[in-house]
Amino acid sequence: MYIAEILGQLVNTTLVFSTALIFTALGGVFSERSGVINIGLEGLMVTGAFSAAVVTDAAIKGGFGEGSPWIGLIAAMLFGILFSLLHGVATITFKADQTIVGVVINILAAGLTIYLTKSMFEGSGQTPTLSEPFHKWVIPWLSDIPFLGEALFIAYPTTYIAIVLCAVGYYLLFRTPFGLRLRSVGEHPSSADTVGISVTKYRYIGVLISGALAGLGGATLTLTTTSSFAHNTVSGQGFIAIAAVIFGRWNPLGVAGAAIFFGFAQALRVWMQLFEWAREIPSEVFYMLPYVLTLAVLAIATKRSHAPAALGEPYDPAKR
Repeated sequence: MYIAEILGQLVNTTLVFSTALIFTALGGVFSERSGVINIGLEGLMVTGAFSAAVVTDAAIKGGFGEGSPWIGLIAAMLFGILFSLLHGVATITFKADQTIVGVVINILAAGLTIYLTKSMFEGSGQTPTLSEPFHKWVIPWLSDIPFLGEALFIAYPTTYIAIVLCAVGYYLLFRTPFGLRLRSVGEHPSSADTVGISVTKYRYIGVLISGALAGLGGATLTLTTTSSFAHNTVSGQGFIAIAAVIFGRWNPLGVAGAAIFFGFAQALRVWMQLFEWAREIPSEVFYMLPYVLTLAVLAIATKRSHAPAALGEPYDPAKR
């Protein structure tokens, strides 16, 4: 029973760390399936984390109580869409280099959010700790099941939302006309344009969806695990999400599996530090474990993954 409880806690912690990655990587799938590279996922997560913390804090002070984090979640989606719109205008309308624009988005988001945090909170480097973040839902009866109850049925609501969105994302991309059109502009934009599909429209849709989902990913961090925003809240999670997109082969279900794999690496870092023998190892070794694993997986996955054919290529109707 003790072993089942420990393993259940490990799985539960894995899901906690995976949720933000699932949201963000799923957003990356929609953007890149439309043909637009989104290196800016890190910056979009930062804006989502910041806006969720600020808006939730304001909602709490405004008396919204337990509904405050839901308001923060919506705000994160809107701010993510706003920042991704900058990415879309630069890369789709003006056909700027998609990788460079993504890097600029990351730098802009990091600098702007810290500046606003210090401006709004009297020079403090972080937002106030939220008194009403999300709390874990305990599912009646199911949570009492040995191992499974601890692992799956005591979780934050954002975890359940992420799982549902993965299924919805898969259905949209591979079972609907919308998904077929979105994928077509990422594979053969000139052919899609020939049959009347607006490449510009669908690429904008893909980029804006990625912004909304990456914003949710950032919000998940501040509304569940940290309860505040600071410069190190995201700490490279957006880049790990990009790795999950590649490792998951641009498929929502594969991406979810990859995100859980990376979440497990982070959970393992926390879990291993509980043992006596691990205290002899510098803590920095455990902190770098997820990033080393990310590099190793990318080195292997990039040899077998096949990105959308037109990924990263601006579309010019005059040259079709």
